[in-house]
Amino acid sequence: MVAERLGCSTSKVSRIETGPTRVSPSDVQAMLDIYGASDEIKQELVQIAQEAQQKGWWYPFSTVLTGAYVGLEAAARSVRTYESQVVPGLLQCEEYAIAMIKAARPGDSDQEIERRVRVRMERQSLLIQDDPIDLWVVLDEAVLSRPVGGDEVMRDQLARLIATARLPNVTLQILPFAAGAHAGMDGTFAILEFEEEGDADVVFTENATGGLFLEKAEELSKYNSIFDTIRSTALRPEESIEMIQTLVEEPLWKSKRRVSESI
Repeated sequence: MVAERLGCSTSKVSRIETGPTRVSPSDVQAMLDIYGASDEIKQELVQIAQEAQQKGWWYPFSTVLTGAYVGLEAAARSVRTYESQVVPGLLQCEEYAIAMIKAARPGDSDQEIERRVRVRMERQSLLIQDDPIDLWVVLDEAVLSRPVGGDEVMRDQLARLIATARLPNVTLQILPFAAGAHAGMDGTFAILEFEEEGDADVVFTENATGGLFLEKAEELSKYNSIFDTIRSTALRPEESIEMIQTLVEEPLWKSKRRVSESI
């Protein structure tokens, strides 16, 4: 009956109702009329359909993006993240990003790498826009020890970390090797919090094929607890900046080179 009144196939209605197909605001309005929805619900759902049609700045780069993380990040009020291997994208300098993506995605063409880097650089405007997001990052000391892109690039990256850590909306902490075993050893993650009431917070865990979004209350509680434990174990922000400043002058990869070459 719904398909007949909309003048479409039953399969289209099925795809709309179950989610795979993007729906136009007019279709939403028509279907809600048929279902007898209240005016309040109609207004809310039609508005959602209209917003879904608006393309973010990252839309032209959709061919090199996987998942919905960039869009969620752009809508977030704050991001708390733990990273054990690389500098997070929001804090990367361009040369570091190029070197990292080339190493992690050897099958990508130069054009694909360029587009991925452009997305990464565009994302960083979230930190300096008129209403910037709050970013809290805990980095494992291992991130500072690996010279991604070589000595000069990594020194520039460390300098970028120091500069960004001094922004009023950014908190950066280093989790030192001396901490030993810690709560984040199961893997890296980001917790995204949203301003709008009713928008549930999301945990994102990244992997080679994209990532996984976690929204259940118990999952959020677990990762909030993990992050709180990690940040309490890490160096204080001032101590973290001092450590990075020291590493710019005396990089860990320099001091360990002889050991690596003798093995």
